[in-house]
Amino acid sequence: MRFVLFVGLGFLATSHAIAATSDDFSSTALTARLITVQDGVPPGAETLSAGLDLTLSEGWKTYWRSPGEVGIPPQIDWSGSSNVAGVEMLWPAPERFTAFGIENFGYHDTVVFPLRVTLERPGEPVDLTGAVKLLVCSEVCVPQTFDLTLSLPSGSDIDTVSASRISTFLSRVPTEGDQTGVSDAVASIDAKQTTLTLELQSATAFGTPDVFAELGAGTALGKPDIRLGDGGRRLWARIPILTVHAELYHDPVLTVTDGPARALTLTPQLISPPPAPPFRLEQLVPGLDKLAWIALVAFLGGLILNVMPCVLPVLSIKLSSAIKTEARGARSVRIGFLFAAAGVMSFMWSLAAILYALQMSGVAVGWGLQFQNPAFLALMFLVLAVFSANLFGLFELALPSSFQSRLSNAGGTSGHGADFATGFFGAVMATPCSAPFLGTAVAFALAGRGVDIIIVFTALGLGLALPYLLIALVPGLVAVLPKPGRWMVGLKLLLGGLLLGTAIWLLWVLSSVAGPLSTFVVTGLSIALLAVLIRRPLPPALRNLAVILLSVLPMVSAELLARQAPTEVERLGGQINWIAFERGDIARRVSQGEVVFVDVTADWCLTCKANKALVLERDPVLSALNGEGVIAMQADWTRPDERISRYLEANNRYGIPFNAIYGPGAPNGIVLSEILSSQAILAALDSARAIGIQSSTFETEQ
Repeated sequence: MRFVLFVGLGFLATSHAIAATSDDFSSTALTARLITVQDGVPPGAETLSAGLDLTLSEGWKTYWRSPGEVGIPPQIDWSGSSNVAGVEMLWPAPERFTAFGIENFGYHDTVVFPLRVTLERPGEPVDLTGAVKLLVCSEVCVPQTFDLTLSLPSGSDIDTVSASRISTFLSRVPTEGDQTGVSDAVASIDAKQTTLTLELQSATAFGTPDVFAELGAGTALGKPDIRLGDGGRRLWARIPILTVHAELYHDPVLTVTDGPARALTLTPQLISPPPAPPFRLEQLVPGLDKLAWIALVAFLGGLILNVMPCVLPVLSIKLSSAIKTEARGARSVRIGFLFAAAGVMSFMWSLAAILYALQMSGVAVGWGLQFQNPAFLALMFLVLAVFSANLFGLFELALPSSFQSRLSNAGGTSGHGADFATGFFGAVMATPCSAPFLGTAVAFALAGRGVDIIIVFTALGLGLALPYLLIALVPGLVAVLPKPGRWMVGLKLLLGGLLLGTAIWLLWVLSSVAGPLSTFVVTGLSIALLAVLIRRPLPPALRNLAVILLSVLPMVSAELLARQAPTEVERLGGQINWIAFERGDIARRVSQGEVVFVDVTADWCLTCKANKALVLERDPVLSALNGEGVIAMQADWTRPDERISRYLEANNRYGIPFNAIYGPGAPNGIVLSEILSSQAILAALDSARAIGIQSSTFETEQ
């Protein structure tokens, strides 16, 4: 088709006349003009061959028709022209640019967009006037708006320079239809719209191909994994889909390039199962030295969890257990604490197995994600409420007992099942926190093999269980504690208060995750259970049945009623001027010279709350985040959110807190430690805005 539009360029190239061009538009970023093959309108001519000629300064680029998530394609309004019925603009194949982990498509250095101008009155003079809008980007993006006008009188001379230049970029416009030489083009998009997988067969072998997918404006794509088979004639690719604009989404259109000489555009047939790759990449296996280092990092992360703010209930259970061991011998103390350590390790191994199974099934996994589950939160609230009531002396449970009884009587003389349960439950309650070293270790595990997950979670469990193991190794440490006495009654009430506070916190988290109705029902059922346990108004058989039912109903109710909760919750209040998380908005704001501070948080993340209270909402950080040119963006992961999960995974993180700072001086982001400090945040803000000072000056001059 494009060759028909410009037929005769080879013949025209034999002339040496100078064609008409528009006046140049020049700025620091680019020079633009209209060019034509002809310097006049030949008699009877119905169409003219022209082009929008852009020369971009070093480091600057502009965008293709499908620019990616953050770009804007060139737009031209030809309504100011005379004797012009229409203008068709062709798009040379683009190049790939990567910023903020997002793939963008466009051009750098120089590009000519071929134009086919259709005349209203064949053979008569033409005034071709275009109002051009385009976006050029370097460290910042600057919109350019200008008018170009080219007047052509009657005439038949042509220009070899313009003809050659237009012809060069015309050859880069992708072929379509039967001219592509491609057959059996298929594509598959998974149900969650996270991955596009495609396959095509070509009569001509590919050398170094690239694939550009179009799924509608506002769609963000990751870098494709491209593999060739059948001697280079079979092309297979998998492209991550980062975000989708649902209202503008359309079935995939693919443009494939293979160097400057070959480009084609096609619409593949959609299929359900993704096509299999021509070969599988062997996963790089880390060496023993790296595994040992990661295991040490995981061990330190687990050890630090013991002093994180989320472990107050864990510490209270440990202390209560230690006090009750005073009357036991050294052998019994040692065995009891070994059972507690075994409880910690059992939870970690169980969690590793579950995460591996979910990972293999393609489900998003991460550290602490169980706190996004309403049934889990209801269970934890119920257990802690029962523990608290027991410590307050409101009721006693005789053995044989339930799981709750074993925990509340940990360290007693009834065996070591309670010790095991204490360690297991303590490990469960430690998971809402993310400690230093923990994020690195968990990311390594979940991005690796099954054996990597086992090694990391084993080391993590050993670090968390170290206090138990120390007492098991040296039982005499128990003697350091004060002797039993009346003070233990006060301590028991204090521990009960700590557990009650934790239970109330879990109820608040449940309200955020599942909504107020679910929280109200869970609270009512839990109170009913406590009433049955405390007052014992029923005969033993009915009481046992009521206890079982009232222990199960809160979890079932929380899960069912959570569906009635709003699908999105925005709680962006506080001292910081937060805006809601939008991945594409990061790039757009940075391109305007702003600095973006991203905070991924959740109501169940106690480390996040500590960071907020101790660092983010205190000066000098508070003033810096609310200052001019700084955007504070909050991603609330209290409930499952696929957008946030993909963002974390793209940054090789599987848990929170996660904080990163983007700016002209740090377009790919500066990732901060899990435990924030004022000095680190301020230094990162300065680094991120470094280039922005120069860029802002440039933008003002425009």
